[in-house]
Amino acid sequence: MDAKFARDAWLRALAKTAAIGEQGITLPALIERLAVEFDAAPALLSTEASMTYRQLGSRCNQYSRWGLAHDLKGGDTVALLMTNCAEYLAIWLGLTRIGVVVALINSQLGGDVLAHSIKIAHPKYLIVGADLAARVAAILPRLPADTACRVFGSSPEFAQLEPELASLPGDALRPGECAAVSIDATALYIYTSGTTGLPKAAKVSHYRLMQWSHWFAGMLDTQPADRMFNCLPLYHSVGGVVAAFATLVNGGAVVIRPRFSASDFWRDVRDEHCTLFQYIGELCRYLVNTPHQPIETEHSLRIACGNGLRPEVWLPFQTRFKVPRILEYYASTEGNFSLYNCEGQPGAIGRIPPFLANRLPVALLRFDVDKSEPWRNADGFCERCAPDEVGEAVGLMPESGGERAGRFEGYADSEASNRKVLRHVFKAGDSWYRTGDLMRRDEHGFYYFVDRVGETYRWKGENVSTVEVLAALTASRGVLDGVVYGVSVPGADGRAGTAALVVNADFELAAFRAEVASRLPPFARPVFVRLLPALEATGTFKPRKQDLVQAGFDPQRIKDPLYFDDSRAQRYVPLDAELFAGITSGTVRI
Repeated sequence: MDAKFARDAWLRALAKTAAIGEQGITLPALIERLAVEFDAAPALLSTEASMTYRQLGSRCNQYSRWGLAHDLKGGDTVALLMTNCAEYLAIWLGLTRIGVVVALINSQLGGDVLAHSIKIAHPKYLIVGADLAARVAAILPRLPADTACRVFGSSPEFAQLEPELASLPGDALRPGECAAVSIDATALYIYTSGTTGLPKAAKVSHYRLMQWSHWFAGMLDTQPADRMFNCLPLYHSVGGVVAAFATLVNGGAVVIRPRFSASDFWRDVRDEHCTLFQYIGELCRYLVNTPHQPIETEHSLRIACGNGLRPEVWLPFQTRFKVPRILEYYASTEGNFSLYNCEGQPGAIGRIPPFLANRLPVALLRFDVDKSEPWRNADGFCERCAPDEVGEAVGLMPESGGERAGRFEGYADSEASNRKVLRHVFKAGDSWYRTGDLMRRDEHGFYYFVDRVGETYRWKGENVSTVEVLAALTASRGVLDGVVYGVSVPGADGRAGTAALVVNADFELAAFRAEVASRLPPFARPVFVRLLPALEATGTFKPRKQDLVQAGFDPQRIKDPLYFDDSRAQRYVPLDAELFAGITSGTVRI
């Protein structure tokens, strides 16, 4: 572990963010200043178009004036539905500069979920990329009649945006041209992934945009010579804010790709001379599972930064690809605290240095898995976990509404916001933000992610972590990817473990069963195994498991190969209608 790097990273981040609130400058206003400072230096590099700092600033000003020309003012909302491109950032920077709230809509959505995401933002305008215009046209009858649409590019469905921009000047906004925007005002709606329900629109203030950008600029020590490789969706807080602006605020360049490609990744990183890479979720594991490429170590990366790097992937990824340093962190778009693993401790999601313990109050609460909520004692209060005890992570919310540190800004839906606040935790009247994440903290202060609340299930009287089980399963020969969840079985107490796996030709059921038995206790081994051709995921690489859970283990609803762990035969057997009837009637013992 590198204690000096960790100390320096924390001190840089603190120094970069110390005066954000007092200065009151917003991120779009800062970009205007950076356009003057860095001028012709590259800012955004993408396959369809690139922008220097001067060009980015000019384009932002055109969007500001477009909004003013259409009578948009502070608090109005514009929804943005586009795939990754340089123009994407210019649009929301320009509109938030004049106080408009921009809702960053997931570009993978369609149908009812897309209509829901747009409607909950109540936009006056919807800006859509030409490649996605048909999706919007299909749901137009479900949107409010007064929602005006503009298309970027050419499409027969809607009026084009670019001709309107062409007549607008790109010089700096003049004093009095638009009203001043408060740093505490909402700038963006960034949506939750909707892995277990409809997406929620999280409010993100101008203050948080500045805080995120400068904090990570300090953590990564970004410089004008840096280039960030960003293949993450720009509608998400990691790809659209952290990766982009941690680099831009210090004069570096952001290399934008429309999506992640494991086969093209190392070529792009090498050819674009990238020094930084932002990962999320499963990207590193995807790369580890790809065949060897001679160019995979011919890069200039100095740091890979992100979250969700599984412990079993960490060292293979870092070693094989010769990545000098990994900065893993824990955060969420709406959350009121973050954790950072600056020391490079494999598997840990972060820690809080002792000198910041009072500034960042975080607690792990003993958790009642059956009730899916923190446990309370006879006095009605929660209790902290002991070292290495698993509990839900919560962050203290400030008692004063004027305090920015630790503030939970909530969602567009006030009821959804209220469900994330836990009250009367350690004393009457205190309030803590519920992460919905189960963690453990070791004796050295490092936090480790265990599972999501609701993902951990009970079976045979024991708590089973889907994350820990999946780690054991994906270490087995021939297993490429998977999802673990519990399903209800009539007459059985708890939920039976089920693994939906993507496998290759090396997979063999008997060998898999033996490997799993060597790694997991009996209660944690999957009772049912479903083999999938592919695993559907969100745009941020989180598996969509809702449909899998709803199908349970019913062979009438599942056309994929499906197996049952027959404990008497000591092997996995095909699960057909007759065996299903035996399990559900209780005649077959689980």
